[in-house]
Amino acid sequence: MPQSVPSLPRRVARMLRTSLFAQVACALVLGILVGKLWPDVATDLQPLGDGFTRLIKTIISPLVFCVVVVGIAKAGDLKAFGRIGLKALIWFEVASTLALLIGLLAANIVQPGSGMNVDPATLDTSAVDAKTGGGSLPSTTEFVVNALPTSFIGAFAENSLLQVLILACLVGAALLHLGHTKVPQVLPAIEQAQEIIFAIVGFVMRLAPIAVFGAMAVLIGQYGLGVIETYAKLIILCYAAAALFIALLAVALKAVTGLSLWKFLRYIREEMLLALGTASTESVMPRVMQKLRKAGARDDAVGLVLPTGYSFNLDGASLYLSIGTLFISQAVGVDLSLGQQITVVLVLMLTSKGMAGIPGSAFLALSATASSLGAIPAGAVALLLGVDRIMDSMRVVTNLLGNCVAVFAVSRWEGALDIERAKKVLNGERTSGQEEDEESLGLGVPDASDEAKEAPVRPGAHAAAGTAPSSQGLPDSAVPAQSAAKESAPEAH
Repeated sequence: MPQSVPSLPRRVARMLRTSLFAQVACALVLGILVGKLWPDVATDLQPLGDGFTRLIKTIISPLVFCVVVVGIAKAGDLKAFGRIGLKALIWFEVASTLALLIGLLAANIVQPGSGMNVDPATLDTSAVDAKTGGGSLPSTTEFVVNALPTSFIGAFAENSLLQVLILACLVGAALLHLGHTKVPQVLPAIEQAQEIIFAIVGFVMRLAPIAVFGAMAVLIGQYGLGVIETYAKLIILCYAAAALFIALLAVALKAVTGLSLWKFLRYIREEMLLALGTASTESVMPRVMQKLRKAGARDDAVGLVLPTGYSFNLDGASLYLSIGTLFISQAVGVDLSLGQQITVVLVLMLTSKGMAGIPGSAFLALSATASSLGAIPAGAVALLLGVDRIMDSMRVVTNLLGNCVAVFAVSRWEGALDIERAKKVLNGERTSGQEEDEESLGLGVPDASDEAKEAPVRPGAHAAAGTAPSSQGLPDSAVPAQSAAKESAPEAH
């Protein structure tokens, strides 16, 4: 007897129940509608997005610590870890410099600020001070010194990723030095803590649609859709330049690894939509780390390259800063010479590093660049206040994809990438343990699994299902210990 095809409402209901992508997409649309129709109500929804981001940030530091320590200990070679770090920094510098140059070239060709003839004296610079909180970007020396932890607990309490990375490297190196004989319980404990953290990520991610709804409603309620018309030329230019840069990333990824960026984008579509809705790449960092590991990138490469990229590889921000600098100069009628534009690139290469986590960092970087040139009034930065939030989507997508490509490229460069596994995962093929991993992360269950639930259960299937989770997801070193514990259990009784 042929199976009956579920009705359209049932298929839609099942998709909304099982697909995070569908849930976030609906929340995105609802947020836009609420922000447009009831802007006063929308502005009160800010805690929804902020609360979700705060919950995610509590997970990031311990997760990075666990992944890096386990990665170093399992790789068994501290020199290899150092090579990964060096290669990552080289990739970051090349990518971010390319983004700056693309932005300058695009702004010179399109001239987004020409004809505005803005008088800087008429601009309200106090709004910029409110946006930045009166802060300033750290100097190169301050940036390096601040990356060194002053307290083990303080690094986690302040959520300083660079400090946590350094601590993780020290702990991983110590584990390699002492060996498993002197501290046999430490590594399994860290691995188990890592699994607990990923389970917490799965719990928190169930709130993602609510966070996206609140963040999008606030955005539309505060700025409205009219700002898009006012800054249409600048917005289109920034997004077009970002599209060009992403296309170059796709070519680079294909050349270095043979992988398709578009298939990878489909693979992380839930995370990408969530990052767009919350305007934050930090909100998806734990899930992206897990997905990169499942796609064949080695733990130590993922644990080092991705968090470091959040401070050193802000490609989307680099694009925006270079275009924004020329936009404000053109808007106030200042024609920058070639030498001054080269100075812009050099200054932004420094000021764009370490921007993550600093309130109003884009405006601080633009102000520092304008001051170094001496030709652009610092108050002209206020011209970008109305459009800055609209640019978050471009920055988030470009930053996230740039860092993910860096993980794959550096992993391939170091021989830490399982190409065959990566191709299978990006092609949508099921791999061993993938179902359990998806359930622990709250990724949702695909339609095929629903059909499997209705299918007859083969004899012995329950037994197989009962034994799989006992070893699935555990490190290789933990499996023998687990088996030994089972054998010794009768003696203990």
